[in-house]
Amino acid sequence: MMQIGILGGTFDPPHMGHLIIAEEVKNALQLDEIWFIPSYDPPHKNKAMIDANHRINMLQLAIQGNDHFKLNTLEIDRSGISYTVDTIKELKEEYPGYTFYFIIGADMVEYLPKWKHVDELVKLMNFVGVERPGFQVETSYPLLEVDIPVFDISSSFIRERLRNNQTVTYLIPERVNTYIKERRLYEES
Repeated sequence: MMQIGILGGTFDPPHMGHLIIAEEVKNALQLDEIWFIPSYDPPHKNKAMIDANHRINMLQLAIQGNDHFKLNTLEIDRSGISYTVDTIKELKEEYPGYTFYFIIGADMVEYLPKWKHVDELVKLMNFVGVERPGFQVETSYPLLEVDIPVFDISSSFIRERLRNNQTVTYLIPERVNTYIKERRLYEES
């Protein structure tokens, strides 16, 4: 039976924090793979700044070379707002023998009571909480905790640096940085 970690988000752009979280959770829980599932429209934050095709391309570049990291575009393919409960139901239908672990940062742990059908969701898969500075990994819902090295970075921080023509070297994979520069993504318009 395959054990799969799911890391969702807009990945706008994907950064080293995403990769560190994925690798640490995979190793800590001895998972077979981590599936990166970019959202088309997240229900809990603003729309992505960059087109879905660019985000998919950047994510493919970011995970390239790690055989345990896979890209799954089901939420992009579905388009519109994607709720985790719908995604997990679809995955369980398509992969009936798999066990899924949904990875969330501490900021999302605090938001769990507001998730659509969260009581149903906790019966379908396992939540994995990872620390994020300024937030607590505490909830009444079942949650596995994984300690990860603190790497306080966000996609919004990366976008701000890019808009201000500041370096993002070592914050995002070099291939992603090259992709962004070549296409002039995130520049002030």
